[in-house]
Amino acid sequence: MSNYYTLLQMGSDPSSLHFQDSEGRQAFTVITVDQNANPVVKVAREAQWSQQHPDIMGPESAFLYLGPGGTRGYMVYGNGKELKMADHLRQTNQGSPSRYFTTLAGRELKWRLCPDRMECVDGRSIVAVWAPGESEDRSSAHLTLQHSTLSYVTELVTTLILNRMAQHLNWDA
Repeated sequence: MSNYYTLLQMGSDPSSLHFQDSEGRQAFTVITVDQNANPVVKVAREAQWSQQHPDIMGPESAFLYLGPGGTRGYMVYGNGKELKMADHLRQTNQGSPSRYFTTLAGRELKWRLCPDRMECVDGRSIVAVWAPGESEDRSSAHLTLQHSTLSYVTELVTTLILNRMAQHLNWDA
């Protein structure tokens, strides 16, 4: 069993992309499922990939309900309760490049937004790294995950997408 997993991001639009593993199995799909009044984006963990990793836990999907004009709205994991997007993009200090979120199990993590990548930190340990860039594998980015993240992997990918949307839509944190 590997301690790290790398997922290849195919596509660069944070509301329409997918992640796949090195064997080409779909791991996560991000798609806009409703475009009527306000967009609704679904982040879905794919069974084909999940079945390869028995340590995966947590919700299989999340829905991101954007507000009017593409503003921050709310999100829902699976059939759970509504959560404010702002609560998953928290800053502890004004102007800080870090965005904090709390998993459904109560673990607090942060995404550190660097100029050329994003790092998810649990305490003092980097548990995931997202780095953009075209490469020979035709991906637009790579997401490297520590094995320990499998217990909250859908939440981690959802908050990554949320942070990418915040950058793309120029939301103030």
